[in-house]
Amino acid sequence: MFYSLCSYFHFITGANLLRYITFRTFCAVMTSLIISFFLYPKFIKHSKRKQPIREDGPVSHLQTKQGIPTMGGAIIIFGTILSCLLWGNLTNEYLLLMIGLTFIYSLLGLTDDYLKTKYKNSKGVSASQKMLVQIIAAMIFSFLVEQLRPPEVVGHLAFPFLKNFTIESETLLILFTTFVIVGSSNAVNLTDGLDGLATFPSMLVAFCLGIIAYISGHFVFANYLQIFYIPMSGELSIFCGALIGACLGFLWYNAPPAKIFMGDTGSLAIGGALGGLSVITKHEFALAIIGGLFVIEAVSVILQVGYYRLTKKRIFLMAPIHHHFEKKGWSEPTVVIRFWIISLIFAMFGLATLKIR
Repeated sequence: MFYSLCSYFHFITGANLLRYITFRTFCAVMTSLIISFFLYPKFIKHSKRKQPIREDGPVSHLQTKQGIPTMGGAIIIFGTILSCLLWGNLTNEYLLLMIGLTFIYSLLGLTDDYLKTKYKNSKGVSASQKMLVQIIAAMIFSFLVEQLRPPEVVGHLAFPFLKNFTIESETLLILFTTFVIVGSSNAVNLTDGLDGLATFPSMLVAFCLGIIAYISGHFVFANYLQIFYIPMSGELSIFCGALIGACLGFLWYNAPPAKIFMGDTGSLAIGGALGGLSVITKHEFALAIIGGLFVIEAVSVILQVGYYRLTKKRIFLMAPIHHHFEKKGWSEPTVVIRFWIISLIFAMFGLATLKIR
């Protein structure tokens, strides 16, 4: 909104700053952060929706996490979208698609959380229904993104470390990017099992993707680093900034011991948004590196389920893998901080892939 108004207030000193993506990104961070700080105390005080605790989980959770409000992700998404509407260029179709995808995934998570809290169990929306909605939304998003591409990059899939290696198939690309978005959404959802565990890595990934979006939308930088030039993708830095600010505000209240949980309302939407950002910037494989912690969490569940079906035995004491370390006696803050360190290492390595070609 403010971006559209800046042309009418050009006579005001400093109004021209609104044309700069970096300035508006900073404003988006601060706006969503302030929204979070303002709304969370009220939300926590008046919320009647309490997080159901898994009976087969760590015993400590039954003692320390009962009665804590959930659906805190609603404020993350509200703050993110509102900040984007205030500071983003609303004629940018990539930004509008990101807002739409994030909202749909958040609405799905909200429905799931509502059913869980209403019936006081951990079932919610069935897995098949949830997956169907995720796939349809991701496929439509991927198709629309491809229609906005410049002709020279349509159907291309890039690989880190390789300068000129691409796959040219629009159909296969849409199927692949659908998998990336759905996989990213569920990976963040699986990681969100301890206080603050998913939030800080999500901020790191959003920060890295914000840098990538800015570079991809800048012809000189994209050409220098030999990555795909995606015109207008730089505006997604504002979305990333808004998400970082909202997550930072949430982390203030979700840090151990948590006063609120994000629930599927937040985790499904954040994961889907990170996947969508990687698709628009054509850095799907870089996302797997930058968000390596999320990949590890998801793979641990896949291995656990697959191995148990084959042998009736378990690889880990409990999956996702963060619960395995809790079962081994690690305290929750120890698991969270060590996993944060791992996520930071992955993020730095993922950014390095921009230069290694």
